[in-house]
Amino acid sequence: MIDQISKQISRSIETKEKLLQDSEILEAVAELVSCCLDALKSGGKIIFCGNGGSFADAQHLSAEFTARFLFDRAPLASIALGTNSSTISAISNDYGYEHVFSRELESIGKANDVFIGISTSGNSPNVLAAMEIANKLEMNAVSLTGSTGGKLAAMGRCIRIPSDDTARIQECHILLGHIVCELVEHKYFRE
Repeated sequence: MIDQISKQISRSIETKEKLLQDSEILEAVAELVSCCLDALKSGGKIIFCGNGGSFADAQHLSAEFTARFLFDRAPLASIALGTNSSTISAISNDYGYEHVFSRELESIGKANDVFIGISTSGNSPNVLAAMEIANKLEMNAVSLTGSTGGKLAAMGRCIRIPSDDTARIQECHILLGHIVCELVEHKYFRE
């Protein structure tokens, strides 16, 4: 069992080493930080969505903006789509589950917002539909995916984690999300 544990930790480290060596990913994360800062300074918000583990990541990262990350400060405008169970059940019932995020995004999204769609495969129908709305509203939109990017890669900016292993992809999504939160928080309040 210890060997299996060590093997999984090594795989996680290997994936993160690939991230560290990929200048395109590092530049894309820096660009996302700038987009988030611009949105917040212009009265916009950061909007996340995802399914399953990616839904948990969306909520987690949104909370880092609205609560706090590394130090006490004023809240930053952010929301994770799909957190209102009445909204999810109504939209799913009336329009289909593939519209749970897009319909909500269409009601609250503005051009000065940032939209971050999270999907390990890049092929989640409800995240794809939300990305379509984000593009229609001319939001700064980016997706976080696995190595192929799936269909999301063709829809705009896509940060692709260099792995096909769902667990490794999700670990890197939360790592990059925390980096974005830390840099936005620091630059917004301390620079």
